[in-house]
Amino acid sequence: MQGKIAVLIPCYNESKTIEKVVKDYKEALPEADIYVYDNNSTDGTDEIARRAGAIVRYETKQGKGNVIRTMFREIDAECYLIIDGDDTYPAENAREMCNYVLNNNVDMVIGDRLSSTYFKENKRPFHNFGNKMVRRLIQIIFKNNIKDIMTGYRAFSYKFVKTFPILSKGFEIETEMSIHAIDKNFTLKEIPVQYRDRPEGSRSKLNTFKDGTRVLKTIATLFKEYKPSLFFNTISLFFYALAIILASPVFSEYFNTGLVPRMPTLFVAGFCIIVGMLLNITSLILQVIVKKHRQLFELQVNQICLLKGRNNNG
Repeated sequence: MQGKIAVLIPCYNESKTIEKVVKDYKEALPEADIYVYDNNSTDGTDEIARRAGAIVRYETKQGKGNVIRTMFREIDAECYLIIDGDDTYPAENAREMCNYVLNNNVDMVIGDRLSSTYFKENKRPFHNFGNKMVRRLIQIIFKNNIKDIMTGYRAFSYKFVKTFPILSKGFEIETEMSIHAIDKNFTLKEIPVQYRDRPEGSRSKLNTFKDGTRVLKTIATLFKEYKPSLFFNTISLFFYALAIILASPVFSEYFNTGLVPRMPTLFVAGFCIIVGMLLNITSLILQVIVKKHRQLFELQVNQICLLKGRNNNG
């Protein structure tokens, strides 16, 4: 292991705040290695971070998901604390979050903004609405009680970081992390953290509608991939219902007159039933595949834990 704690800060044009963020976390976690990954900044963020004492590295593929993928691949530590470079998350919670990972075998600690000051501090109403909507969707679909799905303040175990297959490229990465942790039964812990809005002169890179659409698409994709049985069976119910609606008047007319004058409607109803049955079969096949992948994932986690134990003992 390179270090016990690694603080990871993905950055894109955060020159107004990055010096304070680095110094705050160096003070809160003096033994930690502070990494700033610059994502094509044009305002000198990297030089300011380097002068503040951070280890500066670069990721040229634009997007927060791309940056975090590179961070997780390149850095080895026992605990990973990830924060944003915009000075919206307080360093006071850093030690508590890391202790849960290091001493209590928690795989992901979530800094919950929504239970504290987020809705008061955040001046963007559509962001507030989006956070509530995403939280509710994931609670319903994936059966959990996580309060803040999209927070950028989290601590991770080595086991989580090295077994998390990052597919997202942008801000939807937090949603992907949360759903992966829920689905793979990782140990989670939420703690309320104070949130403060960006200081004057610091601009958010999150586009409410563009990135919000990406998050919703990510939820739909992960719903299909993680819970194919529920996903495809729900769609099949729609086709069965449509078949009943179309066929009911046709059969009623047949029983009353002995005639079937609306044959095309009957054909469409039959087609809907066939589509529903195909969706049911698809759900069964994919559910078996998902179960097999979960078994393989558990074996992968066991291997990583074994290698980590050997490295620590050696």
